[in-house]
Order: sequence, then structure tokens, then C-alpha cells
Amino acid sequence: MTETVTPYKNSTETKKEQVAQMFDNIAPKYDFLNHFLSMGIDKIWRKKVVNYLKKYQPETILDIATGTGDLAITALRIKPKKVIGIDISQEMLNVGKIKIKKKGIDDKIELHKGDSENIQFEDASFDAAIVAFGVRNFENLQKGLQEIHRVLKQGKPLVVLEFSKPKTFPVKQIYNFYFKNILPFVGKIFSKDNSAYTYLPESVQTFPEGKDFLNELEKAGFKSSKEKRLTFGIASIYIAEK
Repeated sequence: MTETVTPYKNSTETKKEQVAQMFDNIAPKYDFLNHFLSMGIDKIWRKKVVNYLKKYQPETILDIATGTGDLAITALRIKPKKVIGIDISQEMLNVGKIKIKKKGIDDKIELHKGDSENIQFEDASFDAAIVAFGVRNFENLQKGLQEIHRVLKQGKPLVVLEFSKPKTFPVKQIYNFYFKNILPFVGKIFSKDNSAYTYLPESVQTFPEGKDFLNELEKAGFKSSKEKRLTFGIASIYIAEK
């Protein structure tokens, strides 16, 4: 059983409610901090996620935990007819909608408030599903994966981008120092939310990565699941099919 880590230790709200509140709080600075703290590597990772979708030529893509829509925007590289993003944080969606409108792509991307564990779309609605740095925040990981499986068409892919834990010296040591010291410090200054960037390393530590996550995917009904580690094991892409 995976330990449940929440952003606000003294809160009596559920993890889902706390995560929504946390992202509402940091939404105005989220994009800046994301690119700054990752030194822009997150953009390269997102392109890799989308590249894995190419061979499937999806017309409709669901981006779960879309946040401000960065992955949904990247997905337009493979020319789908429609990308729909869902997220539990209204403030993140608001930032995303402004960004998408400015880029003039609001005819291609729709952002909606939605819960990964109770997705508002019918069975077999999508040609592909993608999640970037979101499955870690699911309150019930297995339920969320089963819901994604439900809304995917048969034989279609799920591609997940998530942080991993590097295993080799000195990357492991540098990564741990950065995640536990630098990231929370910088995040606190810019986002003015003391808990948000402390929650990030804590949630990464308890996430069932690698084979454990592949097992979760298979338990949810996915097949042909595999992992591709990125940038010295700092992150991983997981690919599976319904």
C-alpha cells in the first residue's frame, strides 16, 4: 500500500481537495517555476511524450491533469482534430485558457474542470490519453488508471510522464539535494505557498515508479506496458495500450 502524501499536513480535507487548493494557489507562477526549476528540460520531455503517439495518429486526445495545458499544446505537433484537457484546479485551467486563446488554438484545444477518478466522458471516447506529472497527485491511483482505460478506445495508447528516482552516483545525490533543498526554497519565494514545493519531492519519494507503476497499469487493464527512463533517471515515460 502506497503512503498517502498530502500538501497541507494539518488540513482535514482529502488529498484531492488539497491538491486542487495547492494548484489554485500556485497557478499564476506555475509555468514560470516549471520551466525555471527544470531548466527547460520539461519541454523536451513533453515532446518525447507526444512523439510516442505519432504511430497511432490519434484524432482525439485526452490530457488528464492538464494544468495550464502545456502538454495539450505540445500534442498539436501531431495534428489531432481535438485535444481535451481536464484538471481539478480551476485556476490552472484559467491560466491555460488565456494561453491557448493568445496562441489562437482554442478551436483545437478545450480545457474543462474534471476529476481523473470520475472522468466525465463516455466509454471508448478517445484515440489516446496523456498525463504529465499528474498521476502522482491522484488520490486513488488505481481508480484513476481504470477511468483512463475506460474512456480509451481498444488498442489505443496511454502515455504517462512522471518523475523517477535516479539510482546512480552522483546524479542521485545531486537530485536529492536539489529536490529537498533548492526546489522548495525557490518555490516558496515565487509561489508564496510554503507547502507546494515541499509536497513535490515528498510525493515523488512515495510514488510507485518503474516496475511498480507498470504493475499498476496492468492491474488497471492495460497491456504492452513499458518504461523509458529520461535524463539520468530523473523522469520516466510509461507507454501502455488498452
